[in-house]
Amino acid sequence: MDFIPFLISWNITKKCNLKCSHCYLDASELTEGKGELPTSDAKRIIDEIACLCPQAMLIFTGGEPLLRNDCMELFSYATDKGMMVVVGTNGTFLNEPTVEEMMRCGVKGVGISLDSVGPAYHDKFRGLSGAWEKTTAGMDVLRKHGLDFQVQVTVTKDNYSEIPDIIAFAYKKGARAANIFFLVCTGRGQNMTDINPSQYEETLAYLVKAEKEYEGKMMVRARCAPHFLRIAHKLNPDSQLLKGATSGCIAGTGYFRITPEGDVTPCPYMPTKVGNLMDTSLSDIWIRSPVFQSLRNPSYEGRCKDCEFNEVCGGCRARALAAADNLMGEDPWCEYEPDKNRQEARGERQEAKEIPWTKEASERLSKVPFFLRGMVKKGVERYTREKGLKEITPDIMAELRKRAGR
Repeated sequence: MDFIPFLISWNITKKCNLKCSHCYLDASELTEGKGELPTSDAKRIIDEIACLCPQAMLIFTGGEPLLRNDCMELFSYATDKGMMVVVGTNGTFLNEPTVEEMMRCGVKGVGISLDSVGPAYHDKFRGLSGAWEKTTAGMDVLRKHGLDFQVQVTVTKDNYSEIPDIIAFAYKKGARAANIFFLVCTGRGQNMTDINPSQYEETLAYLVKAEKEYEGKMMVRARCAPHFLRIAHKLNPDSQLLKGATSGCIAGTGYFRITPEGDVTPCPYMPTKVGNLMDTSLSDIWIRSPVFQSLRNPSYEGRCKDCEFNEVCGGCRARALAAADNLMGEDPWCEYEPDKNRQEARGERQEAKEIPWTKEASERLSKVPFFLRGMVKKGVERYTREKGLKEITPDIMAELRKRAGR
């Protein structure tokens, strides 16, 4: 199997104490979550994930995952199966006893949502007065106990100008990363007004610079914005994102999402159900889904088809689907006009004979964790072509590793 998932997000419940304006799940129930799978079925799904991708990162999220009664039992069970367990939370329940129990259950990291450096906008956006105070206090508890956390920011037209300040605030609070998510209008957020394409490009350009500014101190990443890589090519050729082990959207190639009911979708913003784990095995869904197959062998349309960056970017498939009900359509939030000359030149290089790997380089690749091997291989080959080299050697791999700081 060429593609093995290395990242899974699982909405284990719809229960939530907030009512966020943009929620793709439309979560709000404070009673038992509708369709929430019982513990026994949840554990069986964890078993299936462990068989398919035993070293994967499994993100338990919601709704608010800490409102699920058996959440700690599930965290512990997944940890025992060898997975890296991460919890995506709104942060309002992160008190000392809860964080201590999470650590005992093997949780290795926390993603915590924050949308402003002050309470007014955050509380309004999240639908609960006092949410900001509880969330930022939760960050302090995580830092005190040494549990790594990332700050997750959702960009909208009302806070996009505040992004630099939020990133600085995250660093001050001790976050290991600031992940800037770009709104895909689905779920409760389908009626929201997103930032416009010009603001989108402006924000991505800033994030490329911020990545360099915070290098070695905190990771800064754009999420649900594969165009980030195109802009990085132009503004910061030394960006760590371009050092061989990354590409655009990973939905269906290295990532998938599970809903509270057990449905599998390519990502949270693509509502397309490709199977349900209550009646089909995860392995069958991952290998045989026509939607996953099309994401792994994309036939882009429109500007994405003609773009010379479609190999590293490929546009956001969720936005293409939401805009025109076409999974392979052009991304409507990208302003870039393809350079046909560069596209033709790239096509000629790709049509040239495949770049060979020396025996030593192949052996080195085989030592890369299986869940990263495909991306590393693709990145190394891309770098070698761009440099005009004729074969891939251990020296080339060592150079990329050095540049990436690994």
